[in-house]
Amino acid sequence: MAITLVNPKGLPEVGIYRQVSVATGSKLVFIAGQIARDADGGKVGEGDFAAQVEQCYLNIGTALAEVGATFDNVVKLTVYLVDWTEDKMPLFAEGVARASAKLGVTPMPPLTGIGVAALAEPDVLVEVEATAVLD
Repeated sequence: MAITLVNPKGLPEVGIYRQVSVATGSKLVFIAGQIARDADGGKVGEGDFAAQVEQCYLNIGTALAEVGATFDNVVKLTVYLVDWTEDKMPLFAEGVARASAKLGVTPMPPLTGIGVAALAEPDVLVEVEATAVLD
């Protein structure tokens, strides 16, 4: 299985992810949107955007590990962000960096960020889903 992450010439280079992911493999893994909850379902980072981002990425890491994968297998992330404004970008980057340090990875697959009015629960500020490819 190989995943090549690319920033094509003619598209802007984004520091926290790559624009294109080319994957070969035989098993697709789709991970449902993960929110800031611990293994027991307890709330993590209530009101703290960066802490919620961190927990979402950690939960994605846990789901990947369960099926024998890592962030190296992820070809696409979709992130839903409540009341998104550009000034939240440093908090998003902070949460990703903290999760990356704990996981020992730098998740750089293509990412689509979608600003939404609300998510499934009133205290949830962010939700992250992932698609991965395995051999």
